[in-house]
Amino acid sequence: MSEERIAILGGSGLSRLDALEVERRKIVVTPYGEPSAPLTFGTFDDLPIVFLPRHGEAHTIPPHQVNYRANLWALHSVGVKEVVSVASVGGITCPPETLCVPDQIIDYTWGREHTYVESGVTPVSHVDFTQPYCQALRRRLLEAGRKAGVEVLDGGTYGATQGPRLETAAEVRRMKNDGCDLVGMTGMPEAALARELDLCFAHLTLTVNWAAGIDGASISMEEIRQVLENSIESVRRIIGCL
Repeated sequence: MSEERIAILGGSGLSRLDALEVERRKIVVTPYGEPSAPLTFGTFDDLPIVFLPRHGEAHTIPPHQVNYRANLWALHSVGVKEVVSVASVGGITCPPETLCVPDQIIDYTWGREHTYVESGVTPVSHVDFTQPYCQALRRRLLEAGRKAGVEVLDGGTYGATQGPRLETAAEVRRMKNDGCDLVGMTGMPEAALARELDLCFAHLTLTVNWAAGIDGASISMEEIRQVLENSIESVRRIIGCL
């Protein structure tokens, strides 16, 4: 039986939703292998959702090895129409602790399974990716931020890098010249795969540190952890107001 619920793809800092009232869990078999974890169905502040942590329940799957095709296919297969992808990112123009709903994306990744179109298996198709995010869901996230009393930046360009290493200062300078405001490792091919499946998809990003070289300081994992602890509750509040 299909489920018309909004899906939450959890990233670093959101491998679980503590206030989620779990109804059931479902292991989904896909043509593309195993998703990162079983799908968890439940309600979050009365919002029916399907929750999936993209890095696995124990946060053991690095960004370049996430099975993005299986994750999106699994959500699509249970009737999900809307997907909010939560991601921790570095800031190029957006300071730490900034929440953002980006409106554009640049893909710097390589070697990832990035499409459902396969030679000799499916017809060749070219999805329009001019506007990579679902505008209706972007507006819904921004309105949820207002309801929750949380400041959310409207718009920005997400630069998706390969990982799992962080970027060099020179790479970040190039990305800034390209027009990127944020840098993360999971934004693609997630957004493009969602478009191929006709899913309404949007990112909600949390800046956890300045990207390499931006403020002249080295990147501290302890500071990133502290920002996550301080700010992830704002993300949960926004989800609760969707």
